[in-house]
Amino acid sequence: MPSSALRQAFSARIVAWQTTHGRQGLPWQNSRNPYAVWLSEIMLQQTQVSTVLVYFPRFLARFPDVASLAAASQEEVLGLWSGLGYYSRARHLHACAQAIMATHGGQFPQKAEVLQTLPGIGRSTAAAIASFCFDERVSILDGNVKRVLTRVLGFSDDLALAANERRLWQQAEALLPPPERAHDMPRHTQALMDLGALVCRVRQPDCAACPLQNLCHAQQSGQPEKWPVRTKKLQRKSESWWLLWLANERGEVWLQTRPQKGIWAGLSCLPVLPSREALIETVSTALAVSLPMEEMAAFKHVLTHRDLYLHPVKIQLKTAEMKDLDALPGQWFDAARWTPLGLPTPIRQLLGSGLAQPQVPLVAV
Repeated sequence: MPSSALRQAFSARIVAWQTTHGRQGLPWQNSRNPYAVWLSEIMLQQTQVSTVLVYFPRFLARFPDVASLAAASQEEVLGLWSGLGYYSRARHLHACAQAIMATHGGQFPQKAEVLQTLPGIGRSTAAAIASFCFDERVSILDGNVKRVLTRVLGFSDDLALAANERRLWQQAEALLPPPERAHDMPRHTQALMDLGALVCRVRQPDCAACPLQNLCHAQQSGQPEKWPVRTKKLQRKSESWWLLWLANERGEVWLQTRPQKGIWAGLSCLPVLPSREALIETVSTALAVSLPMEEMAAFKHVLTHRDLYLHPVKIQLKTAEMKDLDALPGQWFDAARWTPLGLPTPIRQLLGSGLAQPQVPLVAV
């Protein structure tokens, strides 16, 4: 466990540092509104602050409170989230809002333990809401905070093992402000986030600017980038997807809803086929006549765990060539109708650019 000297100094130092050197102007800061804090925490998961700064006010303007979010359709929520990526967050956000309305009378629970029972809220997110809004003495442990704590503590156990991560949680709790200073919890929590983002960076940490430098094991070792320790490496995979882009003379495109599980779950999308042969077979089954196909240049789309190699194939239908596409689930959408839908980023770029090709690589979603 942390030394007595570290326990006594840790929170006081980072709180004082955050007051003068931390981030102060983010729109979700200095708020006791759990809805705004929750929304920001979900958006900031695996997403840069600069991107969230664009989406956060737009989302709040459309859904200013948990009741309005719960009353919306999933399609509308996904549409507003479109381009932010990691769409399971949006689905969980919607489900969580509905659970708060149905189970908690429209009020956010004030304890992290209860917040964790809601859809899409993990232990660290629950702690952030409870500490920021209700002064609960609970620690967050996101990626930035793991880096700060493992370096300060010299915590060299492998975080790929759940038991070791639980031990780090215990040490994080030991470094919280004492109970009589529970009012420091919002700034303590923000300080941990800011230290990881601004000072204790993954590469080239600015140890000279850190308020904990003379207490930090990693800084004293001269090799702070050795921490945190995680041996499990991400195993990347790749897949080839063939995109059937049917368009008609009215300027409409044929879109399907993706399955509720898997990549792009629940989003509207061009029909996806596993191979060129499968696409040709689908076209011959769904269409009454044989039509020329325009095979566009394939491009790579980078996801967290895999690379998608996308092969768009466009078929332009004339009115006389159209029929009821019973063999191909979906429906026709004109630009006014597909624009507000939840669409994967590369599909939105394809539809918005006509024959122009997306840039490679596209953003991860």
